[in-house]
Amino acid sequence: MKKSIFLKIMLTIAMMAVLLAGCSKDSNKNEPPAGNTPENPSEEISKPEDDNRKDESSDYGIVINEENVVFTDASGKEVTITKNPQRVVVLQNSLLEIWDQAGGTVVGRVEESEDKIVENAMSAEVVGSMGAPSLEKILSLQPDLVIIAGSYTAQREMVPSFEQNNIQVINLDNDLLEDYYKTVRLFTSITGREDLYENHVNNIQKKVDEIVSKAPEDKNYKAVIIFATAKNTTVRDSNTMVGEMIKDLNVINISDSVDAGADTKTFSIEKILQEDPDFIFVQTMGSDLDKITERLKSDALDNPAWASLTAVKENRYIVLPKDLYLYKPNDRYPEAYEGLAIMIYPEVYSE
Repeated sequence: MKKSIFLKIMLTIAMMAVLLAGCSKDSNKNEPPAGNTPENPSEEISKPEDDNRKDESSDYGIVINEENVVFTDASGKEVTITKNPQRVVVLQNSLLEIWDQAGGTVVGRVEESEDKIVENAMSAEVVGSMGAPSLEKILSLQPDLVIIAGSYTAQREMVPSFEQNNIQVINLDNDLLEDYYKTVRLFTSITGREDLYENHVNNIQKKVDEIVSKAPEDKNYKAVIIFATAKNTTVRDSNTMVGEMIKDLNVINISDSVDAGADTKTFSIEKILQEDPDFIFVQTMGSDLDKITERLKSDALDNPAWASLTAVKENRYIVLPKDLYLYKPNDRYPEAYEGLAIMIYPEVYSE
């Protein structure tokens, strides 16, 4: 009797286990498979991409589509430029040089500068100077794209007129090394010359990086960059082309400690005497060298204490050549970096 009751109990338990297993299996039919949780639904994985999706994205925030290129310009505005424009006007010679090297052609340009002549563009119509281009001449060329330098007020003021005439506008800054890389990326995307981007920028970046990597980190040299014209003398901080270069080469720019809120800062002979820099780099702008020299003498060189500076005593007062350090070096950036590196660390880079 007891054995019969025991068998009934065991049979009941077995039947309940089977029923519970079946219920559990049915309930699992409504659960998502592993890895397909509500945060990662299968519908999203198989969802077709947007018809307006980008074909390719690149560095520097530039999006390359099949028919156009999207980027943020110097004013912070998102701009869409149609690829392969046929009638282009470029209003800065440094930008014109990059556009030419990116495979682009132009129908209009500004007056060439002494150290920035683009041979392939010499037959293009001259539309004025960089500081005062002619809107009438530009419009007469019926451009489909105008490339401007955002640092020029006269050029920025023309943008509404271009837009009213359905002319595309690229507004750029080309002040620092990354600006140059971005500009080459943008221009080669518009011209469709990806091959030029890969060969051009990658080689330049590799050379610059190699030069910078050799710069000693323990010298703690100090420098001042003086910018001299016939009218005034100012100093430049690390937010400028040459300022960025010497910073990359581990040199302290004494102008960075001046709280002036701008990249071009007031010249102070007292500040220079106080900091006693190891190097004084001089940039000059203008063709009247006599007047520039007079200005430098008046502002600095004639001061009796000037001769006591370390940079002066050790012949480290250096006037920089314009072709590499006033005008944008562009594809000559490695040459510009190496030139400064040799001036600062001859024992490292002259070997």
